[in-house]
Amino acid sequence: MEGLVTQLSENFSLAEMVRSQTASRKGIRNRPGVNQTAALKLLCEKVLQPVRDHFGRPVNISSGYRSPKLNRAIGGSGSSQHCLGEAADFTVSGVSNLEVCQWMEKKLNYDQLIYEYGEAGWVHCSYSATRMRNMELSAVRRSGRTVYLKGLRA
Repeated sequence: MEGLVTQLSENFSLAEMVRSQTASRKGIRNRPGVNQTAALKLLCEKVLQPVRDHFGRPVNISSGYRSPKLNRAIGGSGSSQHCLGEAADFTVSGVSNLEVCQWMEKKLNYDQLIYEYGEAGWVHCSYSATRMRNMELSAVRRSGRTVYLKGLRA
């Protein structure tokens, strides 16, 4: 994305934190403001970069910042921390999602850590400068709906 070359941490750029196939396909502008960019920088420094450094493998961002319009387009929660620049969904190449979550639970501080839909899914983590719940959840499908269970469950 033109104009989005800002490095947020050693291995993470603003461009990758705002990349969205849905936004591109639907012509939705997905540019964070100053506050959201600052939040993305903290998320990268405090969560994503430590994960990258520990595992020594690429961290693949599937969803970072979402403008409110993009968030509505994908059916995201109205209170999604993605819209604040405080959350990312990701996988680590060659490492199980549960292993990533378990390491993060032991070594990092965050607001929420969600093991989403098992190994076929992804890791969701949020980081907020004002709220640090260190809450762990697992998202599973039950009767066609997403249910959040306490703790990290395989």
